[in-house]
Amino acid sequence: MIDKRALRATMRATRKRLAGLDAGAAARAADQADALPPGRIIAVYRAIGSELGADFLSLALSRAGRELCLPVVIARDAPMVFRRWSPGEPLELDEAGVPAPFPLAEIIDPDLILAPLLAFDAVGRRLGQGGGYYDRTFAARPNVTRIGFAYAGQEVEHLPVEAHDIRLHGVLTETGYRPFA
Repeated sequence: MIDKRALRATMRATRKRLAGLDAGAAARAADQADALPPGRIIAVYRAIGSELGADFLSLALSRAGRELCLPVVIARDAPMVFRRWSPGEPLELDEAGVPAPFPLAEIIDPDLILAPLLAFDAVGRRLGQGGGYYDRTFAARPNVTRIGFAYAGQEVEHLPVEAHDIRLHGVLTETGYRPFA
């Protein structure tokens, strides 16, 4: 059995190294926005630390006429909710300390969720930070398209899977979009 804690530490270092090597990765990934699956309402995220930034992608999606929302943690053990958001609107920290729209923003249901990650493999397994926020949210929204957003160098040969882990439908990186079977 692979030790997920050790794997997370390794992949955090890998992601930090990738972020330092390629400042243009997020812009190149945004150039691939048209390749994403259809969806009128797209959940993006505000990058923390070395996560691949979604700012360029958010602007590209907005220009393409897609509505955006951001995930919001309202309770640490519950699925996230999504509040309508447009690039440039002010944000505040949610219960997990992540930038999110103000409580007055409308709660909406996304058609597609873009999720940050530490690692992914060729069959759509995702290694997150370990808080379970995205897995709980994916479980509560089984019909939503789940897309990882990451550096291509975050791909690993195989990730361990547990009962609560939910696979991605695809991944968007600076090298393009790849669907998983």
